[in-house]
Amino acid sequence: MKSEHDRLYSERLVLRRYRADDLDALDRLNRDPAVMRYMGGPASRADSEAMLRHRILAYYRAHPGLGIWAVEERDGGACIGMHLLNHIQGEPYVQVGYRLYPECWGRGYGTEMTRRLLRYGFETLGLPRIVAITHLDNRESQHVLLKSGLARRGERTVSHPGYGGAPLAWFERDRADWLATAPAVADPQGKA
Repeated sequence: MKSEHDRLYSERLVLRRYRADDLDALDRLNRDPAVMRYMGGPASRADSEAMLRHRILAYYRAHPGLGIWAVEERDGGACIGMHLLNHIQGEPYVQVGYRLYPECWGRGYGTEMTRRLLRYGFETLGLPRIVAITHLDNRESQHVLLKSGLARRGERTVSHPGYGGAPLAWFERDRADWLATAPAVADPQGKA
């Protein structure tokens, strides 16, 4: 069933909903030791299959407008990873996050699409607050989150199993602050 939330566009990227036939791309991302360095290490194919079925596809039905999307380059359609705007597992907070294939790091893709998801979350969905978490040693990801417009608000632990109960860098942004300070940006497709 098509939804207005199936695709989101930025200048160079498009987010699209995952499909059942995306298992190979998701598995490649989740098995990469560099990608999963701060997420508890590489996952098995069975873990990726369960993630796709239960945490991605089922989540779309339960939480319209939120989810984990495959990220593709608009020019050529190559899959470069994933972005998400969803609840932190076991927590009430809606988070923004991403995983990109290592060959796509350093191109500004994480910042570009994180900014797009913040705008979508605040302006289209009307979320009151969006947060982000990252491992304390993941300086690159923290830099992306700051450049995207989130503010570091200390450290917290969350119940997400991938972090093993360790303290995490906590970032957040409130809707009122976003609306008061975010520049108006034309959407490349004329849609949210």
